[in-house]
Amino acid sequence: MDDVQQLTGTIADIVRTVGLELTSLRLLLQFGLILLAAIIGTVSASLVRRRIDLPALTLGWPPFLREFTRLLLANLGTVIFVAVVAIMHAVMLSLAFPSRSYLLGVASSLATAWVVIALVAGLIRNPFVYRLVAVSAWTIAALSILGLLTPTMTAFDSFAVVIGGLRVTPLLVIKTAVLLMLTLWAANWASDFLDRRVRSTTDLTPSIQVLIGKVIRLLLITFAILIVLSTVGIDFSALALFSGAIGVGLGFGLQKIVSNLVSGIILLADKSIKPGDVISVGDHFGRVGNMGARYTSVDTRDGREFLIPNEDFITQRVANWTYSNDLVRLFVKFNTTYDSDPRQAQAAAVDAALSIERVLKKPVPACMLCEFGTTSIEFELWFWIKDPAAGVTNVKSDVLLALWDTLAKQGVKIPKPGPARVIYELAQNKPTGGSDAPPEAKSPFPP
Repeated sequence: MDDVQQLTGTIADIVRTVGLELTSLRLLLQFGLILLAAIIGTVSASLVRRRIDLPALTLGWPPFLREFTRLLLANLGTVIFVAVVAIMHAVMLSLAFPSRSYLLGVASSLATAWVVIALVAGLIRNPFVYRLVAVSAWTIAALSILGLLTPTMTAFDSFAVVIGGLRVTPLLVIKTAVLLMLTLWAANWASDFLDRRVRSTTDLTPSIQVLIGKVIRLLLITFAILIVLSTVGIDFSALALFSGAIGVGLGFGLQKIVSNLVSGIILLADKSIKPGDVISVGDHFGRVGNMGARYTSVDTRDGREFLIPNEDFITQRVANWTYSNDLVRLFVKFNTTYDSDPRQAQAAAVDAALSIERVLKKPVPACMLCEFGTTSIEFELWFWIKDPAAGVTNVKSDVLLALWDTLAKQGVKIPKPGPARVIYELAQNKPTGGSDAPPEAKSPFPP
């Protein structure tokens, strides 16, 4: 409580001093000079921006220098304001006592701190982290310039709650939160950079690249958290209570999450599936996209992307069409009539398959006679493709259309459906009086 009273007294003294100074002419003069400097900075920066073509000026410069120049031009008004106020402050120091130009000195220091922080924090691309760093740094700088930093920190540190031997204060919470956000951002940035470098390495398989990237991210995040906890002075032994609670949670409510996490690591380690593979799992067929810590995305080529838990790839039967190579054998069935030459039908089927661009010439397509049916001869046409990710049904459709055209050109007949044939023959029958036997009629359908 004494620290809070000290902080309150300091603020009251500052407010009282400012209130007394408001009645003096020198304080009004300093306010006027600060306003004049702000107008000069705004107008000058606007004129300079109109005359400078930044993209043309920085063409061919290094990216870091281009970004710094852009930030400097964006804060040009504040830079000019600082310069003008510094000149005014120097002039007043030479003409009067330092106390009579105190406000100009404070304004110059605050504006300088703002410019430096804006130029440094502006290099951060994440908007949230940029705002967090800028606001936090400028708040600390302002309190330090006004002489309130030490009393404020002492006041925030005076309130404390002891949890499991850990003394928790508002100052500790603020420091931990700010440092944790900054270190986690830095860890994510570093992991993204290293992940891009790993993915550009052609000597590693896609699954190993993903595994290395996940391990690097996990290690960096863990390292960042440990650094923050040690920096703010938290004793790790005081976290025994929280670790016990986490263990109970893992045992009861988080076992699925942990199972999916471990399954994801196993999948990446044993390379049973990897990004780009064409797989079938359950009712889903598609191409493996992103492999995350909890799920794996499967693109089904119809605009949908299924997020399948990693545990399903361990516990269910998975068909990987491209596990060892990209070659996939497909087949289509067709029938011919008994008055067609089966060898001619086989040759025509192979020619039809070879006419499709996606069908491989080697291994050579093969047509097998499977069965002598009651009304037709049954065949299976086997052919190979090496790009199942481009679709399977579409290439089957192309082969069937080519088979239809090729069989028609070579005179190989495809039998019509049985029910249609019966209906047609019944329609052609002409019953004679007293006889149940239909008259002989020549059917256009082949026997």
